Amino acid sequence: MERKANEMMGVTFNGQVTFQGPMFDIHDNKDVHIEKLDKMENSPACDIPTAEKRQEELCLFIHPSVPEQQEWQVHDEIKRLVKRQGLQEICKYLLQMKEERLVLLPQLAEKAYNELARMGMPTGDGYSLKTFMKYYQR
Repeated sequence: MERKANEMMGVTFNGQVTFQGPMFDIHDNKDVHIEKLDKMENSPACDIPTAEKRQEELCLFIHPSVPEQQEWQVHDEIKRLVKRQGLQEICKYLLQMKEERLVLLPQLAEKAYNELARMGMPTGDGYSLKTFMKYYQR
């Protein structure tokens, strides 16, 4: 009896499950509603954000081979990176992303610096263009 209870634990649903009232066994509960995946793909939670919805321009570094579904994810990753890290770490991580073919970095360090500043990188002490040029694509 105890073994059967342990086997039933860990059931995973790949969709939204809603129910009203206590649920003991999914087969006995008439109030359970499971949405199918095709409905979920069209739901607002699964929408791919666009520039109009986000009210910001997509990062210019996104590699052309990155699927549209992943573009905003890469954009957000770069945005978090420039807000939380120093120049040396930013440059190292951008090179790593370049090797993974997630970003396509410009040859001119000044263009890269301006784009990162647009995305939220500080431009004060320790974040000057001269310092950025020391670490960019090394």
